[in-house]
Amino acid sequence: MAKLGDLLLHSLATANNPYYGIDYPHHIATGRFSNGYNPADIIATHLGNYTESPPAFYALVEKTSTTFKSSILRGVNFASGGSGILDDTGTPGFHHVVSLTQQIEQFQSVCGNITEIYGDDDIASKLLANAFYLISVGSNDFFDQFRYNYNISAPELITYLSDTFANHLQNLYDLGARKFGIVSIPTIGCCPAIRSVTPGGACNETLNDFAQSFYNTTLSLLQEFSSTNPGVKFSLGNSYLMTKGVIDNAVASGFEEVESACCGTGPSKGSSKCTPKSDLCEKRDKYLFWDWFHPTQKASEMAALSLLYATGQEFVTPLNFSTLASIQL
Repeated sequence: MAKLGDLLLHSLATANNPYYGIDYPHHIATGRFSNGYNPADIIATHLGNYTESPPAFYALVEKTSTTFKSSILRGVNFASGGSGILDDTGTPGFHHVVSLTQQIEQFQSVCGNITEIYGDDDIASKLLANAFYLISVGSNDFFDQFRYNYNISAPELITYLSDTFANHLQNLYDLGARKFGIVSIPTIGCCPAIRSVTPGGACNETLNDFAQSFYNTTLSLLQEFSSTNPGVKFSLGNSYLMTKGVIDNAVASGFEEVESACCGTGPSKGSSKCTPKSDLCEKRDKYLFWDWFHPTQKASEMAALSLLYATGQEFVTPLNFSTLASIQL
């Protein structure tokens, strides 16, 4: 099993340096692409007795067997910076990522350990069925298409991603997952990295169209997935509408800057990741974007609360995350 440190040495998709984590307790750069907490942290604190999201799989693997088994019952984080729906997403630019396929393989090993812990398939199955599965994926697949201009049409790409995503969800279902909280793709065409290479610092509407199209495709996918797999419950968050609403109504949303990153260099501070040499803003809670791609802790909090508690279906459908999590199967 690869060590976490070994993986970081070979990956460029890292956030383990200042100014990342400047607003995290003790100002530690934990690997979160944020000045503090991210949406997963905030969602976790509202859904259970957590102070942040569960620890990373590789961090748990490095512990003793006993500690690993006791820890996984509290949840596991399989996320990998730079990864996407497709297996090769992220590798051209970041050299090493843990693909979604590999993340699901890690989950499979966790499932086996949970069954060993309880020594009873029924108890383990019930635990896995009632767990909440938070998935946020897809942006990097479209960013790679933008960067490397793969020879595939937009409709073909959407279909390919949708079919592959459906296979991933089916694999999770077959392992026992039932309650899926899915976060769709935000206005990726308006992030500082894209604005930095767009004439006049404008949004790239082609990328935004991808995001909207993939939301619609994902909703159809989930409706079909839930109708053909007994016990499936899902919530789909519309990150595109949430983010666009902030960009179009910055002041009403409590922000002063919704185009440039708080930490970065170049046009829109979107030419590179945040580093100790980057320009750093002072009023971080007034910025939508923390770095060239990711939201600030404040923006993450707003998005998480909408996903958790929205009463209509504009931002999350067919039910919000807190309702989904409370369902007992």
